[in-house]
Amino acid sequence: MAGSWPPHDFPNLSDSDYIPTSPATRRYNCVAWAAGDTSRKWWPDPRGIGYWPPSIPREGTIEGFIRAFATIGYVPCPDGTLEPGYEKLALFARDDDGGMVPTHLAVQLKNGHWSSKLGDCEDIEHFKLEALGGPGYGDVVRFLKRRRT
Repeated sequence: MAGSWPPHDFPNLSDSDYIPTSPATRRYNCVAWAAGDTSRKWWPDPRGIGYWPPSIPREGTIEGFIRAFATIGYVPCPDGTLEPGYEKLALFARDDDGGMVPTHLAVQLKNGHWSSKLGDCEDIEHFKLEALGGPGYGDVVRFLKRRRT
């Protein structure tokens, strides 16, 4: 059941840790997926290639991502514990020359599992966040939540 992503990016992701939920596509990325937007890629690139909320500076920082997701109703929360009535996001980052740089967002599903778009590869439902930790995405550094609609 191996996906189309490079296995060395996710050394903790075994075949028993996930279920593929969509085919690979380049149309959107993990940030867009977390925002509920499958029509375009979201990224705070300084050249403006990816979409980013217009009122938010295009900076690839943890605080920048928190501010961007605040525009669609998310607020910081202490952890990824399942809370009925809330949708949570897990923000991954890795150390890049002494600073933490955002790399990925995962969305918590109603059943407590997590959903991720892995780059230009498949979307997956994964059973634990730690399965995506490692050289590709780093580790979870923040959680956000909003009320489910």
